[in-house]
Amino acid sequence: MLIVFAGLPGTGKTTISRAVAKALAATHLRVDVIEQAIRDAGVPAGAVGASGYGVAQALAGANLSDGRIVVADCVNPVAASRLGWRAVAARAGVRLVEVEVVCSDAEEHRRRVEGRVSDIPGLVPPSWEAIRRIDYEPWDGSRLVIDSATLSPSEAVAAVLGIVAQDRPD
Repeated sequence: MLIVFAGLPGTGKTTISRAVAKALAATHLRVDVIEQAIRDAGVPAGAVGASGYGVAQALAGANLSDGRIVVADCVNPVAASRLGWRAVAARAGVRLVEVEVVCSDAEEHRRRVEGRVSDIPGLVPPSWEAIRRIDYEPWDGSRLVIDSATLSPSEAVAAVLGIVAQDRPD
């Protein structure tokens, strides 16, 4: 199974996706970590582009082919990146669960963004202004929407695990 988390920075994707990965003993792939590693290797920040997604999708495919559950954590803002994840799941012949994490309370979202400290060495989190400028395209398919302004992290994790458990053999 491939579980892909998407949403703007500061909505709670990493908190929720990490907990889901832990509960499922799954491989957790965080695009922020991959992109920072690419920058640390000497690639200029402006040249990273979609490389992080390409690496994450390749790693996901390899882990899926080894029979592992994979949880991907990324902004996933455009249709092309979402199609990429769908293609990975299709090639691996696994179920895809797409989860979009939103924060419907703009004040709370801003508070989280402005209070964040990066847990990735060298990564400077985006500012509130930068997040507001992200071109986040509307979704074209079904997905589980988690509103982190109305659900606690544990409630959000339970909602995701409930969807994951559907149609799964015991």
